[in-house]
Amino acid sequence: MDSTISLEIIEVVEQAAIASARWMGKGEKNTADQVAVEAMRDRMNKIHMRGRIVIGEGERDDAPMLYIGEEVGICTQPNAAELCTIDELQEIDIAVDPCEGTNLVAYGQNGSMAVLAISEKGGLFAAPDFYMNKLAAPPAAAGHVDIRKTPTENLKILAECLDRSIEELVVVVMDRERHKGLISEIRAAGARVRLISDGDVSAAISCAFGGTNIHALMGIGAAPEGVISAAALRCMGGHFQGQLIYDPAVVKTGLIGESKEGNIERLKSMGINDPDKVYNANELASGREVLFAASGITTGTLMEGVRFFNGGARTESLVISSQTKTARFVDTIHMTGDKPRAVSLY
Repeated sequence: MDSTISLEIIEVVEQAAIASARWMGKGEKNTADQVAVEAMRDRMNKIHMRGRIVIGEGERDDAPMLYIGEEVGICTQPNAAELCTIDELQEIDIAVDPCEGTNLVAYGQNGSMAVLAISEKGGLFAAPDFYMNKLAAPPAAAGHVDIRKTPTENLKILAECLDRSIEELVVVVMDRERHKGLISEIRAAGARVRLISDGDVSAAISCAFGGTNIHALMGIGAAPEGVISAAALRCMGGHFQGQLIYDPAVVKTGLIGESKEGNIERLKSMGINDPDKVYNANELASGREVLFAASGITTGTLMEGVRFFNGGARTESLVISSQTKTARFVDTIHMTGDKPRAVSLY
């Protein structure tokens, strides 16, 4: 992938974040999502690339979506051969969540982001819009913890890998009925639990950064977001495992498909013949080159949210590259209007 794409995808997530942030606290999650989708699509279509959406969003709750299979970028146009170089005509797979945590935006809560991941064609697992049991942990624990072990066993391993006591560990879990047993076990083992209402991508990637006071993510969340999380953690050397959940009785909050048997058949039609397979980060984001980008909509653990001022906005973004082995935090001032204005740095 051309190195200039990494610069341009920062603008993709920034524009989505700015558009969504204008609806922060207004109680309209679908609108906050829709404007993020439109801003993301508009900016991607100005990039010299031939992109294809392999993971979109919106199927579960009837929200607007960048649909799976949608082509984006200048090099998808009918006259692409005249506009683009041979390298730019190579296909790029893109996983997106223009507004990760729509409820967080709607109700002015922390932790929402605009996120995407890209790789060469075939480099990202085309996850169905099911749920996924997830385990994320810091690089020191990569390959040591295992989603097939009990939470108690994993906490003991994690404590050893991080040279901490179990009592010093903080585990993020989605606040859902299905997690009552998990939460009880984590607390009984001695670790502390941080409950979140939405937005587990931020929690997963926070595991890869020291100083966040987040040491693991456990529990069931959306499968597409699991792939995006895996892309970031693969680039950072962190631990991520995911196992698809296809039984509606396990999820308890609704699932695409009416029955376990019907969901298994759907997975088979997608070429997934082992529905119980445990995937690691390298399998979910298997591309030779993987790039992850996020921009804060509301303030979270890793990034500030969008801050508006008279004449513009300020964003904070994160871009992680497996190619350059870098994680860059980007602080950007976006100036609007015709008259230049003084910009506050604080």
